[in-house]
Amino acid sequence: MSPHGALPLAERPSRQDDTLDGVIAKATQDLLAHQAPDGHFVFPLEADATIPAEYVLLMHYLGEIDRPLQVRLASFIRARQGSSGGWPLFHDGSPDVSCSVKAYYALKLAGDPPDAAHMVRARAAILVAGGAEAANVFTRIGLALFGQLPWRAVPSMPVEIMLLPRWFPFHLDKVSYWTRTVLVPLVVLMALKPRARNPQAVGILELFRAPEALGGLRPHNPTGSFVGRLFLVLDGLLKRAEDAWPARMRTRAIARALDFMRLRLNGEDGLGGIFPAMANAAMAFDALGIEAGQPEARTIRQSLAKLLVIEGDFAYCQPCLSPVWDTALAAHALLEAGEAADGPGVSRACQWLAERQVLETHGDWAVARPALRPGGWAFQYRNDFYPDVDDTAAVAMALDRADRGRHGAATARAAEWVLGMQSAGGGWGSFDADNVHTYLNHIPFADHGALLDPPTADVSARCLGFLAQLGEPRAAPAMANAVAYLLRQQEVDGSWFGRWGTNYIYGTWSALAGLIAAGLPRTHPAVGRAVDYLLRMQRADGGWGEDGATYWPDERGLAKASTASQTAWALLALLAAGEAERPETAAGIEFLLRHPRRGGEWIEPWFTAVGFPRVFYLRYHGYRRYFPLWALARYRNSQRGGASRQFGL
Repeated sequence: MSPHGALPLAERPSRQDDTLDGVIAKATQDLLAHQAPDGHFVFPLEADATIPAEYVLLMHYLGEIDRPLQVRLASFIRARQGSSGGWPLFHDGSPDVSCSVKAYYALKLAGDPPDAAHMVRARAAILVAGGAEAANVFTRIGLALFGQLPWRAVPSMPVEIMLLPRWFPFHLDKVSYWTRTVLVPLVVLMALKPRARNPQAVGILELFRAPEALGGLRPHNPTGSFVGRLFLVLDGLLKRAEDAWPARMRTRAIARALDFMRLRLNGEDGLGGIFPAMANAAMAFDALGIEAGQPEARTIRQSLAKLLVIEGDFAYCQPCLSPVWDTALAAHALLEAGEAADGPGVSRACQWLAERQVLETHGDWAVARPALRPGGWAFQYRNDFYPDVDDTAAVAMALDRADRGRHGAATARAAEWVLGMQSAGGGWGSFDADNVHTYLNHIPFADHGALLDPPTADVSARCLGFLAQLGEPRAAPAMANAVAYLLRQQEVDGSWFGRWGTNYIYGTWSALAGLIAAGLPRTHPAVGRAVDYLLRMQRADGGWGEDGATYWPDERGLAKASTASQTAWALLALLAAGEAERPETAAGIEFLLRHPRRGGEWIEPWFTAVGFPRVFYLRYHGYRRYFPLWALARYRNSQRGGASRQFGL
C-alpha cells in the first residue's frame, strides 16, 4: 500500500507465470504465507483520512500526544489529500467536506502552518464546499468538544434516553449495534460538555464561511421531509428544556450509560470492536474522571492502539479489525484452489474459527430474540455482544465445506441462530432482527443515513446459501421467504444493491450465489436479468469495476477502472449462473491473469467495500488476494467438471 497512490518498488508488478495454473499456484502460496502461526488470517482494513485525523484529534483532546506517531499519521493524511485540495472518502473520489475539515484540523494540530501550500488549498476547497458549517453531525460534535462550534449547532440527544422505556418511539434497542456503541458514550459527552485539553490551543475558525454567525447555527433536516421538520421542532424544544432536567435523573442516566459501556468494554478488542465507539468511550471516561492509569481507561487506550498500522514513515488507524471475515474468505479461496481440507493451511484456519464461535453470550440481539440460543461469530477477534450474521454464514459454510463431520455441531448451532435471526420480511440484517424503525432516519442526529440495520440483499443471500448448503429444504418457510425477499429486492436493471460491498456487482454476486444454491433454476428470469446486467457492465478490458460514487443514484453505473476484486465477484456470479463457457467469462479470466500483480497479490488501490453508503468506505487489503484466487480456481474447477457438491457461496 502506498499512501501516495503511486506503486512503490515493493508493489510494482513482477514477471511471473501468467498461466491459469501458475497464477493460482502463486496466489495460493502467497496467501498461505500470510497465515498466522495460530491459523488465522488478518489483513489491513483501511478507511479514508477521517479516522487517522480523529486519532490525532483524540490525542489532543486527552492531552496525550505521541509525537512520533503524530508525524506518521500526519504524513498519511497529507498523502491522501485530493487534487482539488479536499479529502475524498475513497480513492479518486470527490472531496468530502466533513472528512476535509477533520483532516485539516488534524494537520494543524500536528503543526502544519495554515499558510503552507497544501493547507491553503484545503481551506479553499472547504470554503467552496460550504465551510465547516456544512459538516455532518459527528464532525460538529467533535468541533464542539474543541470549542470551535456552539453546542446549539449539534442535534439534541439527551443522556436521559438511557432511561426511556422500550415502547418509547426512540430507544437504543431500536437502532443498530454500531449506533448504540457509538451513541452511549457520546450522550455522556453531550451532557457533560467537556472541553478538549488542546494543549496548544489550536483552532480552525478560518474554515467557517461566517464565523461571526456561529451562534445562530442550528441542526438541519437530514431528509428534507415533513417528518424531519417536525423532529427539528422537537430538537428546539429539547434544547430549551435541557437545563430543566432534574439533576437526579441526569445522574441516574449517566450511571446507566456507564454501566452499558463497562459491560461491553470487550477487553483490548474494544467497545463494539469499532474505533468511533472506543474513541468516544475514552473521552467519556476521561470526562467522568476515570484517569488514564485506571484499568478501564488503560484498556480502552490499548484497544485503540491495536488498530494502528505503521508502515515506515506512514501510519493510519483502522476502523476495526477483520480477522474472522478474512479467515473465512481465505479458507473458501484455499479450498476452491485445491488445498486439502485436512492440510495444515485449511485445518488450522478452521480450527481457529471454530474456537471463536459465540456460544454463551446473549448479546444485544437477544432483546428481539430472547429465546434464541447464541451460536454466531463476530467480525473481529472478539466481540461477543455483537456477533455478525454475515460472518456467521460465511464461517459456517467454510467449516461445513472443509469437514462436515468434524464441524457438524458448530454449523448446526450456527444454523439455529441464523434461522432465529431472520426478519419478518424474509431477509436478514447484519446484527439485529427486524431493525426497521425507518422513521428514526428523519431525526437530525441521523444525517449519516445509517442509524438502522435493516435486512439487505447481500447478507440475506449469504444466509440463504448457508442454509441451503446444510440441506435446509427450499420449501421450508424460512427458505421460501428468503427466496421471495431476494426476488423482490432485484433492481429493474437485473442487479441487486450491495450494502457491504461496492456495489451492484457485489450484491448481484451475493444474490445469485444464494438463490442458485437454494435451487432457483438457472433458467429463471431473475437469473437471466442478472446475467444480462453483468454482461452490460463488463468493461472493454474484460474486467469489471464500480466506483464508490454509485451509492448516489445519479452516479449509478460509474466505473473509473476495472478492479481485481470486483472482476472476481462478477466472475463468481457468472459461474454460479452456469455461464462458464461464455466468451465474456473467458475475457474476465484473462483480465485477472494479466492484471498487474506483486507475486500472488493483485494491485488494487480502489476501495471496493463500504461501511455506510455515501459516508464511510473501506478498502480490505485481503480482497485483492483471496477473491481473484477464488474466481480463477472456481473457473478452473468448472473446466474440469466442477465439484459434485453444491456450496452456498
